[in-house]
Amino acid sequence: MISIEGLTVEFGGFTLLDNISFVINKKDRIALVGKNGAGKSTLMKIIAGMQTPTKGSIGIPRETTIGYLPQEMQLSDTRTVREEAEQAFEHIHETENEIDRLNAKLSECTDYDSDAFRNLIDRVTSLSEQFQMMGGTNYHAELERTLLGLGFTREDFDRPTSEFSGGWRMRIELAKLLLRRPDVMLLDEPTNHLDIESIQWLETFIATRANAVILVSHDRAFINNTTLRTLEIELGHIYDYKVKYDEYVVLRKERREQQTRAYENQQKMLADTEAFIERFRYKASKAIQVQSRIKQLEKIERIEIDEEDNAMLRLKFPPAPRSGSYPVIMENLSKRYGDHLVFAGATFTINRGDKVAFVGKNGAGKSTLVKCIMDEITDYEGMLKLGHNVKIGYFAQNQAQLLDENKTVFETIDYVAQGDIRTKIRDILGAFMFGGEASDKKVRVLSGGEKSRLAMIRLLLEPVNLLILDEPTNHLDMRSKDVLKSALLDFDGTVIVVSHDREFLDGLVDKVYEFGNKRVREHLSGIYDFLEYKKIENLRELERKTAADAVTTVTAAASAVMQNNPPTAGGEQIRLPDNKTGREEGNANAKLSYDEQKEQARLIRKLEKTVAETEQHIAEAEAKISALESRMTTPEGAADTSLYTEHEKLKNELSDAMDKWEKAVEALEKEMSQR
Repeated sequence: MISIEGLTVEFGGFTLLDNISFVINKKDRIALVGKNGAGKSTLMKIIAGMQTPTKGSIGIPRETTIGYLPQEMQLSDTRTVREEAEQAFEHIHETENEIDRLNAKLSECTDYDSDAFRNLIDRVTSLSEQFQMMGGTNYHAELERTLLGLGFTREDFDRPTSEFSGGWRMRIELAKLLLRRPDVMLLDEPTNHLDIESIQWLETFIATRANAVILVSHDRAFINNTTLRTLEIELGHIYDYKVKYDEYVVLRKERREQQTRAYENQQKMLADTEAFIERFRYKASKAIQVQSRIKQLEKIERIEIDEEDNAMLRLKFPPAPRSGSYPVIMENLSKRYGDHLVFAGATFTINRGDKVAFVGKNGAGKSTLVKCIMDEITDYEGMLKLGHNVKIGYFAQNQAQLLDENKTVFETIDYVAQGDIRTKIRDILGAFMFGGEASDKKVRVLSGGEKSRLAMIRLLLEPVNLLILDEPTNHLDMRSKDVLKSALLDFDGTVIVVSHDREFLDGLVDKVYEFGNKRVREHLSGIYDFLEYKKIENLRELERKTAADAVTTVTAAASAVMQNNPPTAGGEQIRLPDNKTGREEGNANAKLSYDEQKEQARLIRKLEKTVAETEQHIAEAEAKISALESRMTTPEGAADTSLYTEHEKLKNELSDAMDKWEKAVEALEKEMSQR
């Protein structure tokens, strides 16, 4: 579908990408991997048409559409969430306006036999068919499902986008991109602003409903669950592996080992041949053999080992000064912003040496509680106490954005360093891969990962015993994340990590604090045990359980009322519990005649039947979709376009069934409330 040929990108004499070539096929799921600064975002921008390469070409068919989500962008704040998301359907609105314009023109025509009239009819018919195929009448349901999947609530839909943080506004841009359904979707770190549940929803979307996808992500679990091909950029070259990331890691290691063995064997053979030539060069009896060996050497194609970037982040936190046994104690802690309750009743103790995770949906209060611990927020209710001699080191979520872009790397650290540490700045920068000329780079030219590494150096400038890290892995490459995780495991102080990165948290934390429903709950387990407990590895199961629970509650209530309060002959009052509310409701029901009570009971039974039948239809549709999605995740299924047509049809049927179910439940609740 898209071919990249001989692509080269140079910056001031430095070659970032060197004569790379590859092809993007339909339905490809590609992970673009490499170290920070390797050129991943640059390659994405070139494919998106936002940057021009130094040399080479990109072949993109004219009808192919490309959607690009960058790491950072300037967002408009003039619309509501729904209005902004509807920009994804601008082509539908344009088609609808054109149909209206042509219909108005038709109404003015009087010569019904003219070619102009027939041409208008043909044009309106064609556009109307196109309008229906684009989903012109049912895109609102798709829009709402996408926004809900990305963590928005229905109450958010009509709020101005200006009321949301940068991370939530990035979600709106992601929603617009997903709703446009481009032929090729370019996602640069899409999980940086998503919580765990939204990441899992996005995984399902990419695996089942997207077309070709190229993504840059340092979330190992995410790319393993969404991609089937891995492109590695290293030292300007590209290596193509037709496997998912975990398999790529194994194959990459095997390829290096095979190259090394082949190189070593060839070197031994060359040395032996050269030794033979040198030994018998001047012996007439061996002249023919010597000449044969010389020609053999000239014909041998020399094996070369691919260059490998072995520069590694070296990170070791200073020894932690000893703190009290309980660095953080809180009882019945609550925080409000005006009438909005963020969380209430938070009661727990973090022990010295604990490594814990704060997880939950964005906006549930994780960063707010961190700010309470940091004493940046003081107008909370309840008790929050820090232990004896607690010294906090804090890495904020937007730490990299707070750097002065006009300073150099060295100046950034020199500005905050004090005392003897200033004599070791060069050594520290070298440990963070800013050695040599890299220390003289301006901050504004650094990649997102390089900025994060620079911001993290501040944590090393003085010893602390309580590390609070708010999304520390955003923008860090795989190897840097592994090094940070290893350093945290070796750290002898206390660690609080706010993160959505499951692989990073796995094996690092032994306690999980879950934020949600205005509460903070403690789970004495690792991250995957917590996810298993919450049953959110598959969000559709969670949604089905919630919907089923709601229906069970409504139908059980209806059955209980029907059993306890059957209509009686002669228009007698329905028996209710002997209390004030019961008497009031009984008096209201006494106003209903026998025929009206009978009709109401008949309607309730009909609604209960509709709810039950719709539930069955929903369960069957979801089972079919689940089976179909399993087939679509295989290489054979991904190439079968008929599966995607069938999948879209089933999704529409499910959407209609859900709408019918909601209306039936709402009507049933209304009838029950009038009894």
